[in-house]
Amino acid sequence: MGLDFFGLTLETSAQAKILIYKQIHQICFYGKGGYDWHTVYNMPVWLRRFTFSEIKKYYEDEEKEYNNQTSPNSKTVIDSSGKIQAPEFLKSHYPSPSSPSSSKKSIKYR
Repeated sequence: MGLDFFGLTLETSAQAKILIYKQIHQICFYGKGGYDWHTVYNMPVWLRRFTFSEIKKYYEDEEKEYNNQTSPNSKTVIDSSGKIQAPEFLKSHYPSPSSPSSSKKSIKYR
């Protein structure tokens, strides 16, 4: 005879407790010191869920903005191999290291 009517059983109560503790940890960790564990633990459930969703939305927006800045369509200065590229206006002034004109010429000594 379980207490299925209330939604929690002996099996699901342990999982629910772990999810609550994970949510509290994420609010404290991603809140960057703005929240301590006891404050978040004693928050009303609706406020904790709201705080968690706002922090999650903030980091998702930040990730989306970062991905838009580093997308291949934008003017990035880092190529796919991770090397920094020179801006377009400097490419005409300085030859690239792989071009034949930048190869070292032998120096003749007398």
